[in-house]
Amino acid sequence: MSRIGFKTIDIPAGVEIKIDGNLVSVKGPKGELQEKISDLLTVEIKDGVLEVKRSTDKAEDRSQHGLARTLINNMVVGVTEGYQKKLQLVGVGYKTEKKGNTLVMNIGYSHPVEMPDPEGIVTECPDASTVIVKGINKAEVGNYAANVRAWRKPEPYKGKGIKYEGEHVRRKEGKTGVKA
Repeated sequence: MSRIGFKTIDIPAGVEIKIDGNLVSVKGPKGELQEKISDLLTVEIKDGVLEVKRSTDKAEDRSQHGLARTLINNMVVGVTEGYQKKLQLVGVGYKTEKKGNTLVMNIGYSHPVEMPDPEGIVTECPDASTVIVKGINKAEVGNYAANVRAWRKPEPYKGKGIKYEGEHVRRKEGKTGVKA
């Protein structure tokens, strides 16, 4: 059984947390995030440490306990450090560039794929084959990176496509071409 819900969250300097019923607001140097947590839980701040507590030991309470603690921790990390995902374009002629706040990718279609940056998300292209997705909300960063990757998932024969940095693409062997 997981014990994540019982871990405390240290509140770093420069981070302000407000609790209004079951709405938790976290404000830091990079921005502000809000999350509504379950009514079954209580959040307490004592001496610069945040603690999430549950009233009973029912299955629903236990599942919400770890989730709420993780969501609050992700907000604290987001407003202090932020999150980022790196994507790599692999393939002949695959390239990307930034035009204003729009990500433009040439990935083998007859037209360039244009994706405007959503609010709270910033994309960067340090070179023609790398995309960095940055933001303070972990879920939004991961979702937007997944949407970019969905345009051209890596294929198993040549490895062409858009992949996460460090992702291992399982390769397959092609046809052998045996002639009689």
